[in-house]
Amino acid sequence: VCDKTFSSSSQLKVHNRTHSGEKPFGCGICQKLFSSSSSLTSHHLTHTGERLFPCNICDKSFSQSSSLKAHQRTHTGKTPYSCSECTKSFSLSINLRTHMRIHSGEKPYSCPQCDQTFTQSGDLKRHNRTHSGETPFSCSKCTKSFSLSNNLRIHMRIHSGEKPYPCPQCDQAFYQSGDLKRHNRTHSGVTPYSC
Repeated sequence: VCDKTFSSSSQLKVHNRTHSGEKPFGCGICQKLFSSSSSLTSHHLTHTGERLFPCNICDKSFSQSSSLKAHQRTHTGKTPYSCSECTKSFSLSINLRTHMRIHSGEKPYSCPQCDQTFTQSGDLKRHNRTHSGETPFSCSKCTKSFSLSNNLRIHMRIHSGEKPYPCPQCDQAFYQSGDLKRHNRTHSGVTPYSC
C-alpha cells in the first residue's frame, strides 16, 4: 500500500492499521479507540492527570512525549510542516492538514440542521450555538453570557475600562477595532455607504 519498511512484523502489523483504520485497543473510561497498545497506555495518562514529560524551558509538563515535543517548538519557533501550495509553515502537522483544506476547498464538518459546512470541527461547534442558543461564556461581573469566548473577552472591557484601540489623531479610544474604524471616518471624511 505504501513504501514504508519495518524491522519487525509487529511494527508492520501496527502500521497496517493506519491503512485499514483498525483500532482494536479501547479506553475503558471514554471508549476512545487506538491502533496500538502503546497509544492507549499514553492516552490513559490524560485521565489520571499524570504529566511525566516536563518542559526544560518553562514550568509546563505533559502527559505525552509528542505533546512535549510539539510544545517545545513554541520556544524554538521551529515550523517543520510546510505547505506545498503557499509559503506558510506550521509547528504541528495537524495545523498543516487543517490549513490544506483552504487550498483544496474541503469542508468535512457539516451542520445537521442547515446546509453549512466547515473546515474545522471547532467552527461547526461554534456554529451549532446559533441553532441551540447556547451561551456558555458567562461574565463574572454581570448576568450577560455569550456564545463565543471572544465576545465575552470584548465585553469584559466594559467592566475593566480597557480601550485597546486608540485614535492616532485625537484622544479617543475604543473597546473594539470596528468602533475605531467608524470613528476614523470622522477625521477622513470617508462616507462609504450611499443610498
